[in-house]
Amino acid sequence: MTTSVSSTDTLTRDALAVLQPGFTGTTAPDWLLRRVGEGLGAVGVFGRNVRTPEQLTALTRQLRAEREDLLVAIDEESGDVTRLEVVHGSSFPGNYALGSVDDVHLTRAVAQELGRRLAECGVDLNWAPSADVNANASNPVIGVRSFGADPRLVARHTAAYVEGLQASGVAACTKHFPGHGDTAVDSHHAIPRIDVDLDTFHARELVPFRAAIAAGSQSVMSAHILLPALDPDRPGTVSPTILTGLLREEMGYEGLIVTDGIEMEAISKTYGLEQGTVLAIAAGCDAICVGGGLCDEEPVLRLRDALVGAVRSGELPEERLADAAARVRALTSWTRRARGVVPEPGAEVQEGTAPGTGVSSDIGLVAARRAVRVTGSGDRLTEAAYVATFNPVANIAVGGETPWGIAAGLAALLPGTEADTFTAESDDAAAAALAAAGERRIVAVVRDEHRHAWMRQALDALLVARPDTIVVEMGLPQSEPRGALYAATHGAARVCGEAAVEAITDVKS
Repeated sequence: MTTSVSSTDTLTRDALAVLQPGFTGTTAPDWLLRRVGEGLGAVGVFGRNVRTPEQLTALTRQLRAEREDLLVAIDEESGDVTRLEVVHGSSFPGNYALGSVDDVHLTRAVAQELGRRLAECGVDLNWAPSADVNANASNPVIGVRSFGADPRLVARHTAAYVEGLQASGVAACTKHFPGHGDTAVDSHHAIPRIDVDLDTFHARELVPFRAAIAAGSQSVMSAHILLPALDPDRPGTVSPTILTGLLREEMGYEGLIVTDGIEMEAISKTYGLEQGTVLAIAAGCDAICVGGGLCDEEPVLRLRDALVGAVRSGELPEERLADAAARVRALTSWTRRARGVVPEPGAEVQEGTAPGTGVSSDIGLVAARRAVRVTGSGDRLTEAAYVATFNPVANIAVGGETPWGIAAGLAALLPGTEADTFTAESDDAAAAALAAAGERRIVAVVRDEHRHAWMRQALDALLVARPDTIVVEMGLPQSEPRGALYAATHGAARVCGEAAVEAITDVKS
């Protein structure tokens, strides 16, 4: 049961200031507007809240009509993880595609154009980029969300992304500190554990975060991972050793520290929602992300009251909560100055205007084209084909709402093309695909084939029966290239699919 508190109470306002909740609907519910008026520091936008840029713009205006200095955050990594374009797929390739091109100027330009679009919609904090080094290719939650497996490559592209995004006045949130790349468990479901020595950790996981800090990343997101070499008992989000000792004191980071979703089971099932929140703030976090799964008023009130109660009981120092709230407000001030809402001291800016980028609006497709790698000596498509898409279960970060693949694009270019989608539950997917294809050439679309035995077996059978099959890998291209043609897109964003269609037909849209 929640307690009744005064909206003018300083302690209560500080407790609300550190929360970044989500909500349902494409307009702001009344409860959210009330809490914003009482001092809620930020609101998180997810795919369920977005249908069009125009609708999102109206939503952020509605929120700021209640209070101008509200942070509006979004989880827009682009690529496979998109909220801004959840309905149709992203106009920008994700990190792995950018890392495969390895042109930091391109990465900076992509991030800057993304930032411009977010700023136009009224979003001013992006929970991106992922700075995780993808040391484990079988990682169930990172994969193409990472720039790659080389720490130096990840570092230079993380820095470029931060610079590009923030040049548009949108604050970056570099994640998932201290590094989620070498995990075999998804922290949405349990606590992942990274068993590496400190030398490896400093030479691998920390390199991109140091680059992000040097580039001026306005915020960093904590990871719910256990790193015994640093703290054998507590995962990063609730570890003073990792957040205060390492990130603040050793690495010298002064910006905002945001938790990954506090309702993720790595925290909520281990500590409980309220206690996990109190421990996170006590450990050094400044803001609590909640609302990916819990998206109504109840968790906001529960977390508000838990923080107030922890201060009053002496469990959480009042000055620690006040410091966290001050950092949230400082980030809000930065975004308003960066967007020209309020002027920088001594600077002349045109009020109400966001900085222009000078970047081509189709930079995402340009980048996706550069990321496609085609091998094999087979002929490209010139007539109607049959597309067999092998669809794995998406992790929670990616979600299942956003369409992916090449079937629609190929059918638009080559009328008469037909398609089916197969999953791990499909009965004899290869036989079904062969029967449906008839005489048409087959295009097999896979995603992380190396992680899915059922997918690999279906592809084996297809290639034995039809060696002229074209294979398009839209995840990590860890398996050996095969098929008459093999196209690796390094991600499943909409533009990656468009670039793949061009590559296997030799026709540009």
